[in-house]
Amino acid sequence: MTMIAPKLQAVRARIETACLAAGRTPGSVQLLAVSKTFGPESVATAFAAGQTAFGENYIAEAVLKIKALAALPIEWHCIGPIQSNKTRLVAEHFAWAQTVDRLKIAQRLNEQRPVHLQPLQVCLQVNVDGGANKSGVEPDELLGLALKVAALPQLKLRGMMCIPEPAPDFAAACALFQRAKDLFDELNRAGLALDTLSMGMSADLEAAVHSGSTMVRVGTAIFGGRTLEPASA
Repeated sequence: MTMIAPKLQAVRARIETACLAAGRTPGSVQLLAVSKTFGPESVATAFAAGQTAFGENYIAEAVLKIKALAALPIEWHCIGPIQSNKTRLVAEHFAWAQTVDRLKIAQRLNEQRPVHLQPLQVCLQVNVDGGANKSGVEPDELLGLALKVAALPQLKLRGMMCIPEPAPDFAAACALFQRAKDLFDELNRAGLALDTLSMGMSADLEAAVHSGSTMVRVGTAIFGGRTLEPASA
């Protein structure tokens, strides 16, 4: 846990270098620390090192951490699959839901978002590389879903996220991420005024930044290999 702060610093340096290499302004890409399977102590350590936004894949585990760390002004992002029986937990406890890929899920999140909270910030997950068993709306259905989600009052559509298959090299990764950037640009041309393109992880964040990502989701490079540290500890 003592290594979290220097690892965070190293990841931030990678992002800044990638921005400069792409001709982008350092600071234009947000770091989302992926804390799944790591307990509250690890999150608190990263927070003390200046990290305020955290992504969680497992909703029930995340809620325990959110409650344990309620005193800290952390921005929690749901980045795992959202089933119908988990929408209320997401609507009540998270600031962001990045994996919305069906209108039914969006409607449930909208209905279950407490009115005293700010609208839930939403990204649509897109299946950019056509994997048959992968989550995400198909590209040709994206605009229709986006327009419907944007009309829901307790949600705020912010953009897109994707998790493409690992690519063999930088150029191949850029080609995959460019597909997502093209779709993102299409949504903006349709008048949706989106600002968030969530793509890139520990192994491929440089290619994602090169291709226009505004948010990278990094876990292993910050926290190390996955653990089974109790979420309620």
